[in-house]
Amino acid sequence: MVRFGKLPLMLLAAVVMALLLAGCGGKENEGASSPPAQTQQASQAAPSEEASPSPSETVVVEEEVRVIEHAMGKTEVKGTPEKVATLFQGATDAALALGVKPVGAVEAWIEQPWYNYIRDKMEGAANLGSENQPDLEQLIALKPDVIVASKTRHEKIYEQLSAIAPTVMTEEVHIWKDSLSLTAAALNKKDEEAKFLEDWSAKVAEFKEKMGDQLKLEAGIVDFRVDHARIVFTGFSALVLDELGIARPASQQGEDWGVQLTSKENIPQMDADLIFDQTSTSRDDGRLDLRKEWSEHPLWQNLRAVKNNRVFEVDTAVWNNGSGPLAAVEMLEDLYEIYELK
Repeated sequence: MVRFGKLPLMLLAAVVMALLLAGCGGKENEGASSPPAQTQQASQAAPSEEASPSPSETVVVEEEVRVIEHAMGKTEVKGTPEKVATLFQGATDAALALGVKPVGAVEAWIEQPWYNYIRDKMEGAANLGSENQPDLEQLIALKPDVIVASKTRHEKIYEQLSAIAPTVMTEEVHIWKDSLSLTAAALNKKDEEAKFLEDWSAKVAEFKEKMGDQLKLEAGIVDFRVDHARIVFTGFSALVLDELGIARPASQQGEDWGVQLTSKENIPQMDADLIFDQTSTSRDDGRLDLRKEWSEHPLWQNLRAVKNNRVFEVDTAVWNNGSGPLAAVEMLEDLYEIYELK
């Protein structure tokens, strides 16, 4: 019998153990860790999501295309436009309220080129001429990303405008929340619109609280023109007064814009607790002469607002022409002074 010493036996045991471990380890790697050859090739070919492109590669980022519904149909607008052209006063006002200065805008009806209440925000904007007939050659030269117009003014040139840039249109020019909403959609500024409306709602609620019983005082809106006087039923200023909860005479409400008075015999129709006179004072066309003539008539002197010294001349650019969200805020500030609120 051959006897082995303790040391050789220990060495032999160690070798056997090593061989066993090697066999087990090979089976484990084959069954779990080693992916099939096809999978390995795919994983090597697929770049990491966090991998950066090589200097020779060009990354193209597709701009989001938004479909905007408006008075003339649907229009596609890419991304967030940087250059907007506004073709009516309310759109110009709305763009500014959203923090965007138009690259071009139609000029104001008075106080040209821009109304005083927005003039400091319009420096550098191109004057596109009349709201009724904007300068299309100038508009083409500006290369706007989007155009905001109104069906009331521009329905006949919609195709021409659309050939210049994506064009959206409101139905009317004086409904300021519609103008704000459409302009915000065109400019991809819906968050800014929501913030403005949230602030506006808070202002309205505060005004109503401070007004209290004064809200019951009936307020009328008049506007003297060259050959007649107007009582305003609807329109921008009427919309704002209605939202603020200010009462208005039942005879001075309706779906029509208002009524024309051609004879001083009709002055009693203007009767109200307060009268807001939004006559334009910057036009030298005879309308101020007509107002003076009518205001000296005994029937005018018999109106409640006149007897109580509550006829207030207001800025027509703000109360009538501007027709935008910034004008609404300016109008509210005027009312704080008129009603002597703090």
